[in-house]
Amino acid sequence: MNNHVNNEYTAKDIQILDEIRAVRLRPGMYIGGTDKHGLHQCLYEIVYNSIDEAMAGCCDRIDITIHEDNSVTVTDNGRGIPTETIPGESITALQAVLPRLHAGAKFSESVYGVSSGLHGVGASVVNALSAWLHVEVKRDGKVHRQEYRQGVPGGDMQITGESLDTGTSITFLADGEIFEDVNYDFDMACQRLKELAYLNKGIEIAIKDERNNQEKAFYFDGGIASFIRRLNRKRAVVHSYPIYVSSMSNSTIIEAAMQYNDSFTESTISFANCVNTRDGGSHLTGFRSALTRVFNDYARNAKILKDVDPNLTGEDVREGAVAIISVKLPQPQFEGQTKTRLGNPEVKSQVESAVANSLSLYLEQHPNEAKAIIDKCLPAARAREAARKARELVLKRNSFEASTLPGKLADCSDKDPARCELYLVEGPSAGGSAKQGRDRAFQAVLPLKGKILNVEKAAKEKIIVHEELRAIVTALKASSDEQFDASRLRYHKVIIMTDADVDGSHIRTLLLTFFFRHMTELINEGYLYIAQPPLYRLKSGKQEVWLYSEQEKEDRLKELKSDKAEIQRYKGLGEMSPEQLWETTMNPVSRTLLQVRVEDAIAADQAFHMLMGDEVLPRKRFIQAHALSVRNLDV
Repeated sequence: MNNHVNNEYTAKDIQILDEIRAVRLRPGMYIGGTDKHGLHQCLYEIVYNSIDEAMAGCCDRIDITIHEDNSVTVTDNGRGIPTETIPGESITALQAVLPRLHAGAKFSESVYGVSSGLHGVGASVVNALSAWLHVEVKRDGKVHRQEYRQGVPGGDMQITGESLDTGTSITFLADGEIFEDVNYDFDMACQRLKELAYLNKGIEIAIKDERNNQEKAFYFDGGIASFIRRLNRKRAVVHSYPIYVSSMSNSTIIEAAMQYNDSFTESTISFANCVNTRDGGSHLTGFRSALTRVFNDYARNAKILKDVDPNLTGEDVREGAVAIISVKLPQPQFEGQTKTRLGNPEVKSQVESAVANSLSLYLEQHPNEAKAIIDKCLPAARAREAARKARELVLKRNSFEASTLPGKLADCSDKDPARCELYLVEGPSAGGSAKQGRDRAFQAVLPLKGKILNVEKAAKEKIIVHEELRAIVTALKASSDEQFDASRLRYHKVIIMTDADVDGSHIRTLLLTFFFRHMTELINEGYLYIAQPPLYRLKSGKQEVWLYSEQEKEDRLKELKSDKAEIQRYKGLGEMSPEQLWETTMNPVSRTLLQVRVEDAIAADQAFHMLMGDEVLPRKRFIQAHALSVRNLDV
């Protein structure tokens, strides 16, 4: 019990925060956090306003400038934020839009048929989280300017000149009191801006970084079809040109594009009003339903599937597909301001109908491409059936039920997944040290034998029977080939712990490939980590320190100014005693864990394909390009 808490609880204890102060007190509620992702979200929120003008057909160019002091300017040639006084109010529309939450025109379908905002809080939140913000509006032949400090107006709106152009320019400096770091990542910003250009064909989006004189511009006449060609540019495709769907249902604009390649994995990205809905939603469900139905109907009608043959499943028809589904609708129902899932139930039937009609017509008009795609789906169906039989055979041979844990797993005694950790450890030697050094109450250890299967190049039936992968799946109790169910997961920290050498790095990459391709939700839920074992033990006199990088070693030696330091290099976890492994790598108080996050699923997909796929030349070029940036090279 906290003795400092006042036991009285009365009306005087209730705080009513003004909107600006509320945002500054809880920024994570609006932009997800105050790390670099939250910082970049501020930039995107301002860009979204310009995108809304583009989606309304009133803007065809957006310019972004990152200035030397890390302030950012976003300029568009849209209609400009209205500057006249709001009827019945004593302030102008401009003075309402920026400092007030839930003030704007996005609630009116007559102004914005669709918009990437939901709650009308984007610009006002950025204003509240900025040290300062300046807005300049060209409209009605004049240039209007308003200034703010931490969301508070610095005075009345001023007319500063004349202009025949229209548009809005917002310059802001993210507040260092709020954000951990106000330095923007140019490449990270470019990735999102390029995405927006693909999703809005005919719109030019340019970015300039004055800190290092970098510039890029994005413009795509082909829209999401061009996007698909980019995603498949390093893969062998089944048909030369992407299938493209464009339709309108009521007020919902529906676009979809897809192209098959020779891989075993599906890569489908969904968007709603230009926002990446990473958790899918009704539009993705409708899209997938249409694919399954149309390909089965075509295969039956073309006699490719006989009457006795079972239907192709959704998994069969999506294997090797790279697809984008994008919808733009007037009243999107997102889950929270971060907009990761679309909830509008009516969109499912709208998308399913539009995609089914267009895809059916395409298959009828392109019989060669249709046959090539079906020929791609049929081996997927056979592999799925082989995988099912292989799974049954494994279970029968090992005579255990699905609830049985693998024999080499050293489990923990605690049964609360939120407190439990599973270490995936390379080799029996390191596994032995980890088992002895761990805290048995909450830490489990699963030793892995050698390098696991490269799932990027393996068919499903091979994955199912692979002993080490099967042990991981069984230990986690979350199937890799069925829908992920977080409630069944036995550990909320899954920690990859490998040696700090080339083989260890390879095993780590193989495991990351498996989790990315077959247990993506484990990563999305924030449950996957990488342990950071030390590279060196440095002993000088009675002092002993553990060093985790070459730079740490060099810095420490400079501090000591002595050649008498004893340095031991650790290539393998098995070289450490259980006590040392606990102290350096497993003790929650002193260890360092890196959480695995997918910041850009598209880039991650391409990276895994390049590093772990069949093509040697792209991998060779990557190694040559990055050879000098390797931090720890074991020779």
